[in-house]
Amino acid sequence: MSDNTPTALADEQTQHLQKSLGRFDIVFLIVAAVVSVEVLGQVSTFGAETFTWALVLAVFFLLPYGLIFAEIGSTFTGEGGVYVWVRRAFGRPLAALASLLTWVTQPVWVGGSMAFIAAETWNHYVTAFEEGSVTDYLFKLVFIWLTVLAAVVSLARGKWIPTVGAFLKIVFLLFFLVTTGIYAAKNGFAGISAGDFSPTLTGLLGVTPLLLFSYLGFESGNSAAGEMKNPARDVPISIARACAIAAASYLLPIFAILLVVPADDITGVGGLLEAVATVYSVYGPAAPAMLTVTGVIFAVILMTQGAAWMIISDRMQAMAAADGAFFGGFFGRFHPRLGTPVRVNFLSGLVATVFMIAAMQITGSGGSIFAVVLTISISTFLLSYLIVIPSAVRLRTRFPDVVRPFRVPTANAGFRVLGILCFTWVLLGSWVAVFPGTLESVFGLDYDFEEIWGVSQGTFELFTLGTLAVLALLGAVGYVRGKSVRSASGPRPAREDGPGSEQDPDLVKADVR
Repeated sequence: MSDNTPTALADEQTQHLQKSLGRFDIVFLIVAAVVSVEVLGQVSTFGAETFTWALVLAVFFLLPYGLIFAEIGSTFTGEGGVYVWVRRAFGRPLAALASLLTWVTQPVWVGGSMAFIAAETWNHYVTAFEEGSVTDYLFKLVFIWLTVLAAVVSLARGKWIPTVGAFLKIVFLLFFLVTTGIYAAKNGFAGISAGDFSPTLTGLLGVTPLLLFSYLGFESGNSAAGEMKNPARDVPISIARACAIAAASYLLPIFAILLVVPADDITGVGGLLEAVATVYSVYGPAAPAMLTVTGVIFAVILMTQGAAWMIISDRMQAMAAADGAFFGGFFGRFHPRLGTPVRVNFLSGLVATVFMIAAMQITGSGGSIFAVVLTISISTFLLSYLIVIPSAVRLRTRFPDVVRPFRVPTANAGFRVLGILCFTWVLLGSWVAVFPGTLESVFGLDYDFEEIWGVSQGTFELFTLGTLAVLALLGAVGYVRGKSVRSASGPRPAREDGPGSEQDPDLVKADVR
């Protein structure tokens, strides 16, 4: 079977999809998923130069990356997004790997990072409970399975969960920025100077993985492209708007945190809310109650953020399974009434639960656990883009006759330059995430591993490389077990669903009204 042809099972499952995503929905689904408020504190631990590097990457990574995927996402609009693109560019095996790395990032991140920071937030600002207690475990389990249930409901209803979360996120950040301005006017700043913004190599190596993790994922909405009303028209505009919102949502809060919290006092797991607690002092006696409400809102934001990723990435992995790239098709089924990949949804919940329990066994503080597991999530996510970005470039040259509703105004050579620039950043971030401290040694920079991570280097690499090894084995077994699906009869004759659709990758008719 050609890698450009979906399996009979994949074609059958697209019949269960419900066209329910308009431009408004796409923008806020992306914002809900991609704007990661939980990393603001972690990235700010590198001090004022964090803002400098965030600005550099916004210009030299986010902009070219957004342009590339605005073109690809509006042109190749089959359900499954990244999986479909890599399959057409390089074949099913690499597509299976890229899909697995992208998908598994989300339950690992939800169970091992987001559940931890939500629990830490609730513990400190809402209701106290002991770390590692039964209450702690129960809180994290409820958090994980709420994100799963949000992804199970039909997209027509479920899309409002991340949309509400995106609105809460934007309102929360705006209120924080306004309050920071009031606080600064009354109390001054935290002793920051212009020289503190000077970029250093140490800062570059430290913040690059975190910032890339924050800036990646804007093409993820295409995992549900088959459920968009008009992806050819809406995807480029949605990506542009989401990128602008995200850049502002990172740059401005990072700057605000640095203004009010001394660099030595910023902690990764709670840095943002520590800054919130500081600036809320301007509200006098109302501050404690406001901080409690903010803690609840922050936990809800994290839950809806996880739900957005479950909604997006589970669809991609379900389409990979339906296409014979992930076990024997069991996970490649969409619920006929809900139109959601319920089996993959529950698999994500199981993976998140297992990873949460495993992370709880790491020796170290909650902050150390958060940092280590966040880095594992970053590793799997960044590694997937070492496949996805070259695939996007190849699609420009492999399918030159497919009409592009949005086309980056450059020749193929210029498009390759954009891809190489993005690939180079991701390659740097991937190496630093998987092997922290190694490049610092090459350049003669001081790097105290245990002081930085709170765990030994052996524990870190065992957990990181062990996770990647398990994923490689899972991917290989899953692909072999999918042979029966790949060998089944092909799909029905092509129908005109849009440019680059699953049914006809060479279709040159596009509705971009």
